[in-house]
Amino acid sequence: MRYFITGAAGFIGFHLANSLLQAGHDVDGYDGMTPYYDPALKRARLELLLAHDRFTFTEGMLEDRERLDEAMRPGSPFIIVHLAAQAGVRYSIDHPTTYIDSNVTGTFNVLELARKHQPEHLMLASTSSAYGASDSLPFVESDPTHLPISLYAATKKAGEVMSHSYAHLFGIPTTCFRFFTVYGPWGRPDMALFKFVDRVTRGDPIEIYGEGRMSRDFTFIDDLVTAIRLLAEQPPVQGSPVSTESVSDSLSPVAPWRVVNIAGGRTVELMEFVRAVEDSMGIEARKILLPMQPGDVPMTRADPQLLHALTGYQLTTPVATGVRAFVEWYRDYFDAS
Repeated sequence: MRYFITGAAGFIGFHLANSLLQAGHDVDGYDGMTPYYDPALKRARLELLLAHDRFTFTEGMLEDRERLDEAMRPGSPFIIVHLAAQAGVRYSIDHPTTYIDSNVTGTFNVLELARKHQPEHLMLASTSSAYGASDSLPFVESDPTHLPISLYAATKKAGEVMSHSYAHLFGIPTTCFRFFTVYGPWGRPDMALFKFVDRVTRGDPIEIYGEGRMSRDFTFIDDLVTAIRLLAEQPPVQGSPVSTESVSDSLSPVAPWRVVNIAGGRTVELMEFVRAVEDSMGIEARKILLPMQPGDVPMTRADPQLLHALTGYQLTTPVATGVRAFVEWYRDYFDAS
């Protein structure tokens, strides 16, 4: 199978592309290499992917529709995995235009690409932030998601509903998957785990928002990649929901489209996550407790039953194991640098 992956030099895109290449698939990568965080980390990921003969790469922005179309090689069958986006809840408050350009206009351009080339399966990354401030836990795919509390979440929700219209109008099998606090080696410097480890390494205190009372459904990157690859083999078929009566399928009644949570369904308190960092590093962190920031929610927890019904897969990596893997990577990466 051939995969076209946007955001291929990003955290998740790199891991997915690398896994597919190691399994013998062809991967065409597309990435804008933007300076949202240090591009050196993106270049280091990209260098590892370029070592594979089955990998090709095009540098370009999602907003550049001609460049995006040029990057699409003719031929089928193939799968599009749209991962590129402007990420970050807090960054969206001060840089809203970037989110509209990348997450709305850019996703529209990817949908037009799919309309033209008709992939076997179109897969789009969404976010747990789509559930907003809902206190109905766990989050189920059928829950209302029309009240986002950050612009980032609003733009990702826009991608979901735009893709549904394209699935209906043009018969494109489409899966939107909602991520829940993904972490692991090669993670972004703006993510909490990277910040914690970096500041502890430098002897600086770590900033803990929500005064440490927040909790998250953490997802280790290897588990996420496995789930995406398994979902890729299950393109939605209109009129064919999952047969398990106890699972509420999000399959659209009018399109080959569904949305799926990718998470373990287990909530971990933020302070427990911090303790995993301290245990892995052998250092007790100095902590600054701060109020919750605008756009954040106190708790996330997914209902993972639909993912399991579709793929038979359950995410299992314990937080302590995943954090340790990140710490080991961090030390190796910066020692090598």
